Amino acid sequence: MSAAPGRPKQARAPLGGSEARAAGSVGAAFLWTVRVYWEDTDAGGIVFYANYLKFFERARTEWLRSLGVEQRALREETGGMFVVSDTRTRHLQPARLDDLLQIRTTVRELGRASLTLQQQAWLDDALLCEGDIRIGWVDAAALRPGRIPPEILQALQPA
Repeated sequence: MSAAPGRPKQARAPLGGSEARAAGSVGAAFLWTVRVYWEDTDAGGIVFYANYLKFFERARTEWLRSLGVEQRALREETGGMFVVSDTRTRHLQPARLDDLLQIRTTVRELGRASLTLQQQAWLDDALLCEGDIRIGWVDAAALRPGRIPPEILQALQPA
């Protein structure tokens, strides 16, 4: 079986955090860590609410990479890409400078054209922020919705 479009030739360590500790697809959690820097905080010294979406984006990218799907190559090889179509977040407790957050990504729904992920930011045993993020497949040039290529859907399926 040949590699799916967007699959890297070599595995790479996740950027911006520590090594991912688990990878998987529907129902399995992918864990990725990120350190809170000055640039992530607001005037009150806590993580600015919109930065959780950045942390979630990075974790999604590393989750896809852990499954062998590299987004730049995916676009170049298939002409398509994933885009965020809906986000809902709930903020429970603040994170602060130097906190080491664990971002947990779990697939809630997997369809032919989109998927919904649950993402959470944890500090030790405390849930700080959680969100449901829906991403859809589009033609990169026209930005028109389409179906996720079968080889990518296969990579996202449970083992």
